[in-house]
Amino acid sequence: MNTIRSFIFIVWLYGGMAVIGVAALPTMLLPRRVAIGAIGFYAQYVRLGLRVICGIRVELRGQEHIPDGPLIIAGKHQAMLDVFIPFILFRDPAVIMKRELLWYPALGWYALKTKMIPIDRAGTTRTLKRMVNEARLRAANGRQILIYPEGTRAQPGAPGDYKSAGLSALYNAIDVPVLPLATNSGLCWKARGITRRPGLVVYEALPPIPGQLARKEMNARLQEELEEASARLLDEGLAAQGRTRSDLSA
Repeated sequence: MNTIRSFIFIVWLYGGMAVIGVAALPTMLLPRRVAIGAIGFYAQYVRLGLRVICGIRVELRGQEHIPDGPLIIAGKHQAMLDVFIPFILFRDPAVIMKRELLWYPALGWYALKTKMIPIDRAGTTRTLKRMVNEARLRAANGRQILIYPEGTRAQPGAPGDYKSAGLSALYNAIDVPVLPLATNSGLCWKARGITRRPGLVVYEALPPIPGQLARKEMNARLQEELEEASARLLDEGLAAQGRTRSDLSA
């Protein structure tokens, strides 16, 4: 039964992307913030489908910790869902994303229109400088810069594997707070495959880490706070599914 529901959700996910993407094409001629709103609408659509089709409840916590103005968001990354939810949680996010995604229909159009920050994941000094320069421009316009310090999706409960170069460069160049965004999304939406498991997904915005700290201190605080909060959410999500950490290793 769960496999059937997962297939239905895949149709909902990509069918909705096509329909909403085409219906919202007029936003390409309107101010950028209107297109950001269209992406937020699609994110709510995905959230509704998870609840109705898959039995997955998505909770958003810690909104009181989100300050006004420019910000670096450092998110735990476990599922494709992590890319959508920030458009509900934050006012005007600019996501650091793989350049290859620009070639995807609809997704690429809206990424260009809303001035996301595409990068070459091969990772060169030139790539890093370009990312920092574009992020600095977005922050100057009051936007929130979203980066995943682990670089790729990880299994829930796996030790954090943080690549600090990109985040450190942003932190030094932009001089704004870093907000850790914890999640347990991988319990319900796996990093690979189509199966969606019923349960509770939580995204929790933690208190921001202030700017102007030493780079090593900021990175140490981020990893400690993000891992601790995500571990707590992991246990909460497992309990909602009637599972324990031993089930993950199995």
